[in-house]
Amino acid sequence: MRLLLVEDDLDLINSLQKDLVRAGYAVDIATDGIEAQYLGNESLYDIIILDLGLPKLSGLTVLQHWRAHNISTPVIILTARDSWHERLEGFKAGADDYLGKPFHVEELLARLNAVLQRSHQKAPSEQLHKAGLVLDQSQQTIMTSNGINHQLTRVEFRLMRYFMMYPEQVLPKSRLTEHVYDFDSDKDSNVIEVYVKRLRKIIGKELIQTRRGQGYIFKGNQ
Repeated sequence: MRLLLVEDDLDLINSLQKDLVRAGYAVDIATDGIEAQYLGNESLYDIIILDLGLPKLSGLTVLQHWRAHNISTPVIILTARDSWHERLEGFKAGADDYLGKPFHVEELLARLNAVLQRSHQKAPSEQLHKAGLVLDQSQQTIMTSNGINHQLTRVEFRLMRYFMMYPEQVLPKSRLTEHVYDFDSDKDSNVIEVYVKRLRKIIGKELIQTRRGQGYIFKGNQ
């Protein structure tokens, strides 16, 4: 999953980015409202963490702009813990959740997972179940139908999670690349093929099928 972190506190960015990457997110950073608005307009992201107190353009204005332009990417807003009026305005503007500062990163990760799964009409859970597979999002492991647990690399986990979030849909390589990597990553088109091959060795060839000239489809109903 690709995430946009909008925050102007450099110390918080440095620590939070590491935690988010470890949790399996590809993370891009925006440090002011104008940059955030531009990046959010591209609709590359699965979820956005948005601080309201931003330079150049307030987070609330950015969120209002996105929603006015039918950008429905889930947004978790960050605000000072005693700023109840900011939370209220954020929800009115279309926020999906909020978190008061200071916060524990474990709570943020839990809220990210819950908002993402609600956006896919799923009950919040640390595990994704599809086609006899169990993907553990906290441990970044996958259990196959024979009961064997496999540890996934960071990219394998991101890719497998995306497949399981969008079962039975044809996913072009370009879309997978956009949602598995951040801006700073090497996006060689052949890399996705390499990771798909690795996943097939773990879960079986039949579950990730190639649609020639179109992309891949995860057979989540099998």
